[in-house]
Formats: sequence, structure tokens, C-alpha cells
Amino acid sequence: MENSIVRILVVDDFEPWRRVVCSSLEERPNFQIVGEAGDGLEAVWTAEDLIPDLIVLDIGLPNLSGIEVARRVLQSVPGTRVVFMSQERSSAIVEEALRTGAGGYVVKTDAARDLLQAVEAVLQGNQFVSATLIGDGRTQSEHKSSETFRPQKAEHHKVEFYPDDAAFVDDFVLFIESALKIGNPVVVIATESHRARFMERLEAGGLDVAVAVEQKRYIPLDIAASLATFVVDDSRSNEVGHSIKQALADVVETYPHVAVG
Repeated sequence: MENSIVRILVVDDFEPWRRVVCSSLEERPNFQIVGEAGDGLEAVWTAEDLIPDLIVLDIGLPNLSGIEVARRVLQSVPGTRVVFMSQERSSAIVEEALRTGAGGYVVKTDAARDLLQAVEAVLQGNQFVSATLIGDGRTQSEHKSSETFRPQKAEHHKVEFYPDDAAFVDDFVLFIESALKIGNPVVVIATESHRARFMERLEAGGLDVAVAVEQKRYIPLDIAASLATFVVDDSRSNEVGHSIKQALADVVETYPHVAVG
């Protein structure tokens, strides 16, 4: 596709960021932005209507996650190629995104350096992952073109801030689904209302929550009780702390990696 026009669909729910992405891509004379979408379902419909050569796709989208968008589009429009561009750095989410058949994953903070490289690599049939996600000390260019890039797997802690409760629920459900789909159990510490909303969304997405709980793949804990473990002199500390440690011990015996949120 070096000399032919490459038709690109840009999908992100933040319009100013879409403008930045479109402007960056349009620096290449053979890159043509044929459409934009800010919603997951809209992205699927637009892709099926326009049949773009490539989609630059965010993960945290309203109504339908970018990962599910990729699954549907790559099935209904098999000639389309996908480059994810997201602020998510979780190895579970990166791996699940690439498992859809997408060719690239760019961290938004690395977009100025990586986006055009990623698009060109994917159009040539190669895979591209931002160097900050590759945990072996080599840069992107030092990897052999035949290698499958693996994001760094390491114990890490992340703090997120959300504009509203809906965004928090969307992101957390994606976090839970991604971990479960790659075989990792999830320990969720949340309020009763949030746990109920997580359950509703997970079941709507096809997960049998009751079975997952029974299999100790999904372990929901109450945040109020869990916070008590941080109060050393509280008489409830030892009891609740023991229950959390026991929950983790039970799953670690079976699973090598556990996601906690």
C-alpha cells in the first residue's frame, strides 16, 4: 500500500484527540481520513459502511469497548487492519487487544513518536507495540520483524481518575472482562452498588458470574470491610484482613497471575 491511498477510520470518544490524530495521519499524502466515530457501536456501523483499510481505535468507548469493536469489525470486514491507541498499559488489556487480530498497540503518551510507525508497520503486515510496553530492554527497531511482541508482565499498581461514575464502571468492567478472558482470576474490592452494576454488565456480556464466583475466578469483596484492614487498632482488622489474604491464597494456588481492582 506504499503508493496507493490508505483509507483510515479514527475512533475515539474525545473529539479534540481525534482531531490531533487525524492531523497527524494526514501528514502522509497517501493517508486519507474517511470517517470518525466516538462510540463503539457507531464505529462498527461506520466500518461496515465505509470498509476502511485501517482503523485507529481507542479501547475505552461508550456502549461497546474498542476490543469488542475490533472483534466484530475484523469478522465482518476481514480486509481491515487495526491499530489500537489507548492510555491503557495493563498487560492483560494489551494482550486481549492484540488477540482480536489487531496489528498494533500504541500508548497515547507515545503517539507522537509511535503512531505513524505503527500504522506503516501494520500496513506492511507486521506487528507494532509501543516500546514502553516491551519489557526486555530493547527498542522497537531491535526486535526481529517475525517476533510477536509481548507487553511487559510485572506486578504494578495504577491510580485512575474518572470524570463520572459511568466512565468508572465502563473501565472497571473492561478490566474485569480482559483479565478473565486471558485466564486470570479477578479480586474486585468495591461498594455494594458498584458490585451490582459490575455483575449486571458482566452478565449482559455473557459471563455467568455465579459460576465464576464458584470457580474462584471472580471474587467480589466489600470496600468498607476491606478498608478496615488499614486500621491497625480496629478489632475487625485481623478478621477481614485474614479473609482477603485467604481469598488471594486460594486463587494463587491455582492461577499464577491475579488481577486486583
